[in-house]
Amino acid sequence: MIAGKLEDLEKRFEQIEADMARPAATSTIEEYKKLSREHAQLRELVTIFREWKRIGEELQKARKMIQQEAEEEMRGLAREEAALLEKENERLESLLKGKLLSKDEQQVENTFLEIRGGTGGEEAALFARDLFSMYMKYAEKMRWKTEILTMSMSDLGGFKEVTVAIEAPEAFKRLKYESGVHRVQRVPETESQGRIHTSTVTVAVLPEPEELELNINAEDLRIDVYRSSGPGGQHVNTTDSAVRITHLPTGLVVTCQDEKSQHKNKAKALRVLRARLKERMEEENAQEVSEERRKQVGTGDRSERIRTYNFPQGRVTDHRVGLTLYKLEDVLAGNLDSLLDPLAAHFQTEFLKTR
Repeated sequence: MIAGKLEDLEKRFEQIEADMARPAATSTIEEYKKLSREHAQLRELVTIFREWKRIGEELQKARKMIQQEAEEEMRGLAREEAALLEKENERLESLLKGKLLSKDEQQVENTFLEIRGGTGGEEAALFARDLFSMYMKYAEKMRWKTEILTMSMSDLGGFKEVTVAIEAPEAFKRLKYESGVHRVQRVPETESQGRIHTSTVTVAVLPEPEELELNINAEDLRIDVYRSSGPGGQHVNTTDSAVRITHLPTGLVVTCQDEKSQHKNKAKALRVLRARLKERMEEENAQEVSEERRKQVGTGDRSERIRTYNFPQGRVTDHRVGLTLYKLEDVLAGNLDSLLDPLAAHFQTEFLKTR
């Protein structure tokens, strides 16, 4: 039942109100702003929850009257009142479930989409390019603003790795279930005998954390600069503008060479590094969650094979929901709602089972 979760959120709301009333509880303006945002996010949910509880109490009284009232006329009035209260109770409960889902979904302004060629060499890199094109076409249909942050190309023009920033509040909510291993089955451009090969591409969808949310110590970074280069070693420019940032405690490495300015490349690389660090922290926290809950709501672990694109059959299969569509070209053209909508519905249903 959702009541326990809502009780916890109501207590949190009351604690925030108490903290905001005591200046000593918020030592900086940034901390106060963060509390204010959380307070605003919880206010409507808590207001509806309190009304739901009030209606529930009135409903219990009406039901008790139906059982205990001696006069038939009074019992009839109580039944009418109970019927109205039951409808309102159901309406508010449905509204609360929707609000609870929205609350548990991260409030994300910017989203990072990372696509990496996996098993399959050049064919994997070429399919990574195809997936990049698919997501960019979808972003264009949704009128999302996109910006390439990092890109590493293969000799045949595929993508070894590409990271895109998407500036749209709803992007993370729509794309977050795309994280995982995408498998392609087709005849590669490099195959002379027409044999079908299987290759994989890894997709990760990461929310960009705020600087206040995740601070990186400068002492933990090693920053190297070098000359940008393209496929086959051709120089993109003649200055040392490319940047490689290594986070020493974790060994995470981010490179960026797309801008001619070293300063801009560094800024982009830091944005990506911050998102990857946050993802790693969340993965470590997820390991503390029970195995049963992971089975119920899924982990979004990028090691899971989530989807197969079969070119000979024109088929796309999402293995998590058992959905198969025979419209591969349509999907690759950026028409993703027929995949994304069933995924969202499935995971929301599974999530509510644990409330």
